[in-house]
Amino acid sequence: MTFNSIEFAIFLPIVFVLYWFVSYKNKRIQNLILLVSSYFFYGWWDWRFLLLIAFSSCVDYTVGIVINGTKKESNRKLLLATSIVTNIGLLAFFKYFNFFAQNFQKAFTFFGCPITDPMVFDIILPVGISFYTFQTLSYTIDIYRGKLQPTRDMIAFFAFVSFFPQLVAGPIERATHLLTQFHQNKTFIYGQAVDGMRQILWGLFKKIVIADNCAIFVNDIFACYHTYSGSTLLIGAMLFAFQIYGDFSGYSDIAIGTSRLFGYHLKRNFNFPYFSRDIAEFWRRWHISLSTWFRDYVYIPLGGSRCTNIVLVRNVFIIFIVSGFWHGANWTFIAWGTIHAIYILPYLLLKTHRKHTNTVAENAWLPNFTEIWQMGITFLLVSIAWVFFRSESITKAFIYISEIFSASLFSPAEVFPKRFLLLIFLFVCVEWFQRKRQHALEFCQIKMPLWTRWGIYYVVIFMIWQLGAEQQEFIYFQF
Repeated sequence: MTFNSIEFAIFLPIVFVLYWFVSYKNKRIQNLILLVSSYFFYGWWDWRFLLLIAFSSCVDYTVGIVINGTKKESNRKLLLATSIVTNIGLLAFFKYFNFFAQNFQKAFTFFGCPITDPMVFDIILPVGISFYTFQTLSYTIDIYRGKLQPTRDMIAFFAFVSFFPQLVAGPIERATHLLTQFHQNKTFIYGQAVDGMRQILWGLFKKIVIADNCAIFVNDIFACYHTYSGSTLLIGAMLFAFQIYGDFSGYSDIAIGTSRLFGYHLKRNFNFPYFSRDIAEFWRRWHISLSTWFRDYVYIPLGGSRCTNIVLVRNVFIIFIVSGFWHGANWTFIAWGTIHAIYILPYLLLKTHRKHTNTVAENAWLPNFTEIWQMGITFLLVSIAWVFFRSESITKAFIYISEIFSASLFSPAEVFPKRFLLLIFLFVCVEWFQRKRQHALEFCQIKMPLWTRWGIYYVVIFMIWQLGAEQQEFIYFQF
C-alpha cells in the first residue's frame, strides 16, 4: 500500500475515524488502533514482513528494560551488543548477504580460485527495514547512554516502531522524540490537521507531478545513455536530481502531514536542499533524519571533527561510505558516498562547513549573483554524484559522466521537454518563495482571502489530476 494509491485513500479516513471518534481520549485504545493499522498497512506488501518487525520490536523492548535494570557495565555492554548484532545482523542478511557472496566469489575468481557454486539466495528485501532498524537501534543506544528511560508499555513501543506514516521511508525518528508522544493524551487540533492536509497535498504534487514525470525521461536517458549527446545526459542527470527530491521529500511531506492528522509531530526531513550554497549546507538540508542519526551514533563516537586532520579524514570517509552503503547493496552507492566525502572534506578541514547556516537571501526576494553561482555549482556537483546513485554499475556511471563532459555537451539536446522544464521552473519558484516555511503550502502566517487559498488548492489538485504521470513506486522503498 503506497501513499499515492487508491487503497491508501480508503485506508487513511477509516483509521482517522476509528482513532478520533471511536477511541477519543483513550490513549491506550488509540495506540492499539495505530498499532493494528500500522501492521495492516505494512502487511499489505507481504504478511511475512510482520514477523521480522515484530521480532525486532520484541528484542529491543526486552533489551531496553533489562539494560536499565542492570548496573554492571560489562553486562550492559553485552545487552547493547545483543541489540546491535540482532538488528544489524537481520539487516545485513536480508539486504547485503548476496552482495557479499557475489563479491566473495569474484575475489576468489580474480586470484585464480573460481567458485563454481556460489552461495546466493533468492532473498526478498523487507520494505523499510533500513529505516525501522535504525529507529529501534536508537532506542536501546539512548537507554544505554542514560538519555532515555525504557517504556514498559508494549503497545506504545510496538506502535512507535511500526507507526505507518513513517514506517517505510522515514523520517527516522528517535524514541526521545516520537515514543514519548505515544505516552501523551491526544486532543484533536483543527488547524494542525488542516495544515497536515496541505502538506499531504504538496507531497502528492511533488511525487505524482514532478517525480513521476521526471522518471519517464530519466529512465529513457539512463537506459540509452550511449546514444545521447552530452547535453541530453546532463539534462537527464538534473532531471534525476529533481526526481529523487520530489519522490523522497514528497514521501516525507505526506508522512509528516499524515502524522499531524493523528496529533503526532515528526521531524523535518528536507529543508529545500537545492537552495544550498555549498555541500556542507546541502547535507544539513537533505535527508536530515539519516544525516543526524549517523552524526550522533557513528560520527561523534568516532571523534567527530574535534580530532587531528588524519582522524577527521578517516571519520568523514567512514560516515559517508557507510551512509552510501546503507542505501543499497551496490558499489555505486559506496561510490556516491565517497564522492560526497571528497566534496565535503575541504569545508571541514578549512573549518568553513558552518559558513551558511541562515536561509539563502534571507532578507531579500531574490538571491544575488554570488548566491546564484553558489547554488548552481552545488546543484551541479550534487547532480553529477546522483549519476552514480542512479546507474546500474560504476563503469556505466563513469561512461555516462565522461560523455557529459565530451564535445557533444555543446550540441543540441535530443531530449528537451520544454513544457515539463517550465513546470519544474514554476515548482522551484514556488518553493523559493516559501523557503522559510515548513512546506510550500503553509499559509498560516500569510494573509490572503479565503477564495485565493482555496483557489490554490484546486489548482494543485487539478494539476495532480491532469499532469500526473504513470504511477511509479517510491524510490526509497527499495532501501
